[in-house]
This record gives sequence, structure tokens and C-alpha cells, in this order.
Amino acid sequence: MFRKSTVLAAAALALSLAACATPTPYQPNIRGSAASGGFSEVRLEPNRFRVNFAGNSLTSRETVEGYLLFRAAELTTQNGYDWFEIIDRDVDKHTRTYVEPDPFYRPWYGSYGFWRPSWRYYGRGFGWRGWDPFWGDPFWADRVDVRTIDRFEASAEIVMGRGPKPADNVRAFDARAVIDNLRSRIVYPQPK
Repeated sequence: MFRKSTVLAAAALALSLAACATPTPYQPNIRGSAASGGFSEVRLEPNRFRVNFAGNSLTSRETVEGYLLFRAAELTTQNGYDWFEIIDRDVDKHTRTYVEPDPFYRPWYGSYGFWRPSWRYYGRGFGWRGWDPFWGDPFWADRVDVRTIDRFEASAEIVMGRGPKPADNVRAFDARAVIDNLRSRIVYPQPK
């Protein structure tokens, strides 16, 4: 019984780690979903929305901005409009730096009480040198893993319109053309 529950726990952990190892798919941003991030929107007026798309640390800025445009185009057609204009747009970059000790380098001396290992070695040009964990040395110092992780979130305020797209407005997009052009780049979540 214990072995079976251990195997099930290991399988659940492996599945949750596999879900974290993929870029954010095109999905609604719902807490507790398999992959973090996704799109959300707020209706400000009958034809005005604030649209957001948040990616995880594996989702590129280009993908986040493309998914934002795709969602704006979808909203436009779902509400019976033909084109949308981007009034305001912003992309936030969230950066975190993690500094962690190397998990494979740990001086093993915990069970010896006050005794600690020490070494003496001969360095050409330096003579005899010593090391112990209290004094340290750049040659023997603990190794660390430094990782910087970027995460992008894009937002835009859009106004929707009917009829042909205004030809003189460079911020206006034909919603159906955007959907047709970006559809091949959209990655949806895997069915469960």
C-alpha cells in the first residue's frame, strides 16, 4: 500500500512539473490551471475593453503580444464588430533573480561536532596554502547557481467599430484579418 501511494505521489509530481515546463498556452487566466497565465478582459464601455495577457517564464514577449492581439480580435468579432483600434498599450517585464547554492556541492562535515575538515595544498608561486570551512578560499568556495527569469505581461485598451477599418488610422486593425494571420501561431492547452 505504501509503495503504491509513493508511486502515485511521484507520478503527480512529475505531471505537475511537466505542466510548468511549457509556455503559457492561449487560455483564460484562471487560478489553479495547469499552466500559469493567460488572457483576461474588462468591459469599460459597450465598445471599449481593457485586454490583458500574462505569460509564464517560458513565454516570449513576441508570443505574449501576439496572443493579446488575437484576443482583442476575438473579442471584437464576438461582440459583433468588424475592427478595433488600440488606444493604449503596455508591456511589463517582471524580472526575478534567484541565487541558490549548488545542490551537488555541500561540504560533508555535519555529524562531527566541532571537528571540521581542512586541507593543505601547494600552489606554485604561492607556496603552501590551507583551507577550512571557517576561513574559505576562492578556489574551494561554495558554488552558487544564479538564474534570472523574465516574465512578460501585455495589456491594451481597445475601441471597437463596425464597417470598414479606417484607412488613415495606423492603430486600427481588421479583426478577421488578425485572426486569420495569427491563427497558425496560437497554441491551445492540451485536453485533459
